[in-house]
Amino acid sequence: MQNILILGGTGKTGRRIARRLKSSGRPVRTASRTGGDVSFDLDDPATWGPALDGVGTAYLMTPGLQPSAEGQARLPRFVAQAVAAGVGRLVLLSAPGVDADDRHPLKPAERAVRDSGVEWTILRPTWFSQNFSEAFWLRGVLEGSLYLPTGDGRTPFVDADDIAEVAVSALTDDRHAGRLYELTGPRAISVGEATGLIAEATGRTVRHVDVAPEVFVERQVAGGVPADVARLLTGLLTAVRDGRHAEVADGVERALGRPARRFEDYVTETAAAGLWDPPGNR
Repeated sequence: MQNILILGGTGKTGRRIARRLKSSGRPVRTASRTGGDVSFDLDDPATWGPALDGVGTAYLMTPGLQPSAEGQARLPRFVAQAVAAGVGRLVLLSAPGVDADDRHPLKPAERAVRDSGVEWTILRPTWFSQNFSEAFWLRGVLEGSLYLPTGDGRTPFVDADDIAEVAVSALTDDRHAGRLYELTGPRAISVGEATGLIAEATGRTVRHVDVAPEVFVERQVAGGVPADVARLLTGLLTAVRDGRHAEVADGVERALGRPARRFEDYVTETAAAGLWDPPGNR
């Protein structure tokens, strides 16, 4: 059996995908800058060949936000090399809104996958539930105040485990070839509602503080984020404020034959696991 390559194999979706594939006896190769089975850097084409050796199927994602044309061209170039190396199936982690925005940073990647000439599946998840517990927003949750320019806008947060299950099915089952799945949770909620649920489950004060978009950009830049990246991230968050991408989609159910996981269930399990406990209590 040929290897299944997982880009970002130590990340939120990648490690979940790899774990599921390994538990079912599939040959998996995780690729990451650190901690993966192979050292991989999308900015360093010298690392691509070793990662692709003996690979028949690949899960693709791009690390970080890429406002520049050069940054957005990296994954299309990798797709071309992967196909030339014999990869016959590609599953791409994309994002909502690609169809409506010709300047969307993942537009070139989607186009490259669709035009690759091999089997492909595209996943477009909305904001991850796990952003509250594993990355971006965890610090704010632990400190009790999460500062985001989202206002009262609502979004149907999707569980990373649902994304991983859809990806595993797409990587291993022919029926997903040529499919595009919009992946969301079962209902849209605001960040304020989300932090309220976390506060209730943990017994701690956790609140959302709305900030003006320009203030959010300034804070990101002050924290070391490049200005163009800060503006791109702010635009994605103000899309929530403006009510864009608030629609609930049926991609999880279409792909897996079951409903998407509720945000409330994610909160209950995460609180029980102690991920929101004060650092000294973990």
